[in-house]
Amino acid sequence: MKPFIPQRLPIVEVDWEPLIPLIGRANRALAQYDGVLYGVPNPEVLLSPLTTQEAVLSSRIEGTQVTLGEVLKFEAGEEPELESRREDIQEIINYRHALLYAEAGLHERPFNLNLLLSLHEILLDSVRGRDRGRGHFRTVQNFIGKPGSKIEEADFIPPEPTRIMEFLDNWEKYYHIERPDPLVQLALIHAQFEIIHPFVDGNGRLGRILIPIFLYEKKLLRRPMFYLSGYLAQHRDEYVRRLRDLGHSEIAWNAWIEFFLSAVEDQARENAEKARAIMDLYEHLKKRVIDVTRSRYAVPLLDQLFKRPVFQGTHLKIGDGKSPSRQLVTSLLRVLREEGVLTLMRGGRGRQGQVLALGALVNLCEGKTVI
Repeated sequence: MKPFIPQRLPIVEVDWEPLIPLIGRANRALAQYDGVLYGVPNPEVLLSPLTTQEAVLSSRIEGTQVTLGEVLKFEAGEEPELESRREDIQEIINYRHALLYAEAGLHERPFNLNLLLSLHEILLDSVRGRDRGRGHFRTVQNFIGKPGSKIEEADFIPPEPTRIMEFLDNWEKYYHIERPDPLVQLALIHAQFEIIHPFVDGNGRLGRILIPIFLYEKKLLRRPMFYLSGYLAQHRDEYVRRLRDLGHSEIAWNAWIEFFLSAVEDQARENAEKARAIMDLYEHLKKRVIDVTRSRYAVPLLDQLFKRPVFQGTHLKIGDGKSPSRQLVTSLLRVLREEGVLTLMRGGRGRQGQVLALGALVNLCEGKTVI
């Protein structure tokens, strides 16, 4: 097998007519989800667990097994039971940092290859692949195959390194031009990035983080909060197969675009439902927390619980101005625990405070009861 030579963008053999119904449905679903985002107060707070869950699922496509609960417990000071999970968890944390960095960067200038390099550097900080060209486009030939296999046994060999910048230049230009439909454009951007495979490691995670970044920059979403990895993880085999087929048949690009549009439609609806469920939970708990605590700190406290639903009580900070005393915070948490709003995960020991969890929120994001 020789290194693959990508087609230049735009792909001219795309047959638009059969895509029209899918394009319409995907755009409507995305617009409805954006409408839900518009109604979410402080989405960076209320939807924070969903962003973490997206990072968990994106890494799971690469073979990791870490759960949302394990990430939240780690951030609360709980060490993972298996040492191998530490780097998995760090990948999740890096994903969130990269997304925040991209959002801030897009306020200054349009997306560009320098930003891409910075995101790669963040994603691979202190995790597997950190010593394999972190923050640099590859200068060696890579390949995709089974673990431990040789290049002669590869399933796919990306373009040779001497042509990387040629293909990336075309890719970046296509990213910024106006096309008939931005979701079809995004389908091609994501696929072409995975084909080019411009880094030694981390291409899959970076390719998926480009999806919310593109939707945000193109103003299809008011925040870069779109969680597609759930669908891609559930349909992993088809996801990989559709990408591998590109360039090998005339209908492959249409088949890939159809798959991608279906993923956007399905996931937009699920994201909207979950965002609505989180808002409903927030409103329900807001009334309950106010009733049982009768404190002016009730709502700021609840906001912090949604931002970090698993936490050490001694680490909890409420409000940006004058904060309540540590004694008052402890009292409020005790009331919420007694009322069943919070669940004790671990009792205090030594200098470490007790670990508490807003189980209803974690379970909602996981889609099953884990706390």
